Order: sequence, then C-alpha cells, then structure tokens
Amino acid sequence: MNLQIKKEDWLYIIKCMIGAVICYWLYEAFPQYPFFWALISVVLVVSPENDKKLAYLRIEGNFLGSAIGLLLFFFPLPTVIILCLGISLTIIIGFILKLHASVRTAVAANIIVLFQEKEAHSWNVALNRVGCVVVGCVVGFLITILFTKLENMWKKKIKGTDKSAK
Repeated sequence: MNLQIKKEDWLYIIKCMIGAVICYWLYEAFPQYPFFWALISVVLVVSPENDKKLAYLRIEGNFLGSAIGLLLFFFPLPTVIILCLGISLTIIIGFILKLHASVRTAVAANIIVLFQEKEAHSWNVALNRVGCVVVGCVVGFLITILFTKLENMWKKKIKGTDKSAK
C-alpha cells in the first residue's frame, strides 16, 4: 500500500482550496446570494488531471442539470416527486444528447436547483442557485485554465533546462 501523496494530488488540493476561497469570498461579499452552492460546482469542474476538455464536459453537465431544474421548479408537485422527475429527466436527456461523461455533474446541479427548504420555496431562490452554479463553473474553469498555463510554462522551463544541459 502506497500512502505517498503525489505532486498532482497536492496541485488538486491547491486548486480546490483556491476555488473554496474564491467562493467563500463571494459568499461573504454578497451575503444575499447562496454562493456556497458555487463551491460544489467548482469541485465538480476542477479535476486532478487538469483537463480542460473534462472541465468543459462538467460545465456542460452543470448547465444541463440547472436548466432542467429551473424548468421543473415551476411544476406544482411535491418536492420528492420533482426531485425524482428532475433526476430522471436529467439522466435521460443527458444520454439522448450523448453527454454520458456529464450526467453525474448534471444530476448534482439539478439537485442543487430543485432541492429547496420548505420555508424558502421561491423561483428567486431557484434562479439564484442557477446563477451560483454558473459562477462556480466559471471559477472552476478559470482555475483549470490558470493551472494548465502554469503547467505548460513549467514544462517549457524543464525542456529549456534539458537542452542547455546537453
């Protein structure tokens, strides 16, 4: 059993912490908006592999799930039925659109938008959550781009060092 943490693992931890700090700052700066939901989107978008394509797929999933959640929010049905309908529709539409890699993320975003406390059942709450999911996606994607650029710069520096050593 190998209990060693690799460099990539540390970088993933750092990316998640940066996302957490940014979302927490937004939460503190704009207390009227539920930016704590943005943190979930950040963690869903950011990956240990620092893969922009994977980040894009997860953003796609967040948008799909949020959109379906927002549409279903207006149906006057009990929360449990709306949640089950939202999960089912999100999976079905995700599969129809061949977004298999995005479906788990889509379901998570759908639940974020649809699950509402009984005292806070309002379209405004659902819309705010969609906005926070989108903000989380943007933050996660920007972190991914930043770390991709840093990684590319590091690789160029290493290659330059290798060439000068020869």
